[in-house]
Amino acid sequence: MPIITTTDGTQIYYKDWGSGTPIVFSHGWPLTGDDWDAQMVFFASRGYRCIAHDRRGHGRSSQPWSGNEMDTYADDLAALTAQLDLRGAIHVGHSTGGGEVARYLGRHGTARVAKAVLIGAVPPLMLKTPANPGGLPLEVFDGIRAGTAADRSQFFQDLTTPFYGANRDGASVSQGVRDKFWLQGMMAGHKNALDCIKAFSETDFTADLKAIDVPTLVMHGDDDQIVPIGASALESVKLLRQGTLKVYPGLSHGLCTLNADVVNADLLAFFTA
Repeated sequence: MPIITTTDGTQIYYKDWGSGTPIVFSHGWPLTGDDWDAQMVFFASRGYRCIAHDRRGHGRSSQPWSGNEMDTYADDLAALTAQLDLRGAIHVGHSTGGGEVARYLGRHGTARVAKAVLIGAVPPLMLKTPANPGGLPLEVFDGIRAGTAADRSQFFQDLTTPFYGANRDGASVSQGVRDKFWLQGMMAGHKNALDCIKAFSETDFTADLKAIDVPTLVMHGDDDQIVPIGASALESVKLLRQGTLKVYPGLSHGLCTLNADVVNADLLAFFTA
């Protein structure tokens, strides 16, 4: 399998399809790089080099006890881009992966980067605090921790309902889509999945967003039940130097899968602009 080994010995699996301008995809919790298949096939077929890694502790990567936090996720991404010698890359992150992209750019700079995209992404901060009153209460994330710890298999199955908006009138979410989510989630290490909840909910990306100096597209469904748009995309675009906001009426957190045709077309337009 294609892997890199980080300085702490963690092995990071990645897929590398096609040739051309590199696009690097960072996935959400508790998924894998396979969640980007609809984008990987589309863009690799159109002259792009598409790379998607499994975050440490997820998918086919190692399951280390430590390092399951945003700084190390960003360092792993930096190690991958350095080993593959990627230049002029476009970084695309969904959900937790959007946080990973923001921290990577804020921590390691944009010398190797041309553009960035944050889709249904967790920045600037998911947790409700006195300075972030629009965030979600800690009890919400404690509930995710409790559900994951007690019976993560059932919790991941249940999570597909709000993730893909299957509880909305007229929604059509196949069992196959739900099963793919569950399968990817069950590939994550239990400790790693639990630690990542704190990473995606309590990390403040405000300084990272302010530091990003490349064109950045912020894409978000306004019916996202996992990462509500008000405290995420609508705030992130205010902090970005070259941010553009694209809101999708009625779309869910799982828009990259359920609405891949729409998302891919808008990504292509941004990449070629």
